[in-house]
Parts: sequence; structure tokens; C-alpha cells
Amino acid sequence: MGKINKILVPVDGSVNGCKAVDEAIFFAQKCKASLDFVYVASSINKDIPSHIVFDRIWEKIPEDIMAAKHVETGSIHKAILRVAAQEKSDIIIMGSRGLGLFKGALIGSVSQKVVEESQIPVMVIK
Repeated sequence: MGKINKILVPVDGSVNGCKAVDEAIFFAQKCKASLDFVYVASSINKDIPSHIVFDRIWEKIPEDIMAAKHVETGSIHKAILRVAAQEKSDIIIMGSRGLGLFKGALIGSVSQKVVEESQIPVMVIK
């Protein structure tokens, strides 16, 4: 893996998603990388509007880090991979478990699918 210039961070408002945001900010500072945050609207997270999630994230981002927001719809893991390709991300940093219907029953079906199908490295934060 070469230099990390762009980091994609899928966000959903979950605890592990927030941990992933913190890790991504840390890596962005160390690598002098920019951040792309993607929120995928779905029936699972319909009660958490994207602006609430993004507002909390933007409070944490240091002024010297460039960051962008993306809101997508559709299959969550496919949307994440689509944004990673469009933005030419070097790595995806994401939480291990989001707001899935079977919270606790699965290790994290979205993160598992992203790991399996991604063409770039994926860091999964617990």
C-alpha cells in the first residue's frame, strides 16, 4: 500500500461508527490525508438524519484537515464501495457494527461485505 491521501469513512451514528471517525481523524492527521464521510440513507437508519451525524463529526475535525460529506441511498455496502471508487479513496475506515436489524446477532454484515468486495484496504474498528 502506498501513501494514504484520501480516507473514506462510512458513518451511521452508531458507537463503533463514532470510534471509526476518531481513528480516521487520527490517521488523517498523521498522513496529512483528506477525509470523505459517507452516510447511506436506508430504512434501517431512517430515524437518524444525516445532518445530525455530520454535525457531530464536523465538531471533531481539526481545521487543517480537508473533509467532504456524501449522502447516498440504496444497498449500503455497494454505496460505500461506489463512493470509494468515485473519490479514489486509498483506504476505508469503518465501524464493525452499525445499526443493523439484527444488532448483536452478526459481526457486522455491512463491514463484512465491504471487506470482501473492496479493491482497497479496509480497517474495521471495534
